[in-house]
Amino acid sequence: MAKKRVKDELLGHDFDGIRELDNDLPPWWLYLFYFTIIFSVVYLIYYHVLDMGDLQIAEYEKEMKAAELKYASQTVTPGQTTGDVQLQPLTDEASIAQGKELFTTNCVPCHGEFGQGVIGPNLTDDYWIHGGRFSDIVNTITVGVPAKGMVPWGPILGNDKVMKVASYVVTLHGTNPPNPKAPEGEKMEYN
Repeated sequence: MAKKRVKDELLGHDFDGIRELDNDLPPWWLYLFYFTIIFSVVYLIYYHVLDMGDLQIAEYEKEMKAAELKYASQTVTPGQTTGDVQLQPLTDEASIAQGKELFTTNCVPCHGEFGQGVIGPNLTDDYWIHGGRFSDIVNTITVGVPAKGMVPWGPILGNDKVMKVASYVVTLHGTNPPNPKAPEGEKMEYN
């Protein structure tokens, strides 16, 4: 005759007054445990044995290439033309006013209220670290200078607002702000 199993049967173990019960594990826990075992075997075979899936490094490299392709169209290289017309600063008062507002909101902490330079370089003199032509300024704003702490503003602001900020920065050239930062970079020769 088979011995009938009693629920919560005490085992013969006793540790510091704590006795152990012989409980069955809940079925949901056992199913989850078996599922994780099966999943780990499938994962191991798929990613490491058959090399069918991309590991983390390969996935990261794919994402970086996709981002480069996505944002490459937003960068402007020095001397780049748009159609047959080279990039030119906006000159209408409304665009300059919007550029000043955007500059005040985003750029003042590093470049100062008058572009005199605080942490970032002075924008009013003839010296430029990343080029002083309009296309250089647009490119610097668009792609940023992450090594120096300047974020890429192109994805944040969009091309229209970048053009307005760059146009406002051009208007700062030649002004004499109080306490300007010492010149940095190469001297730009203006025609």
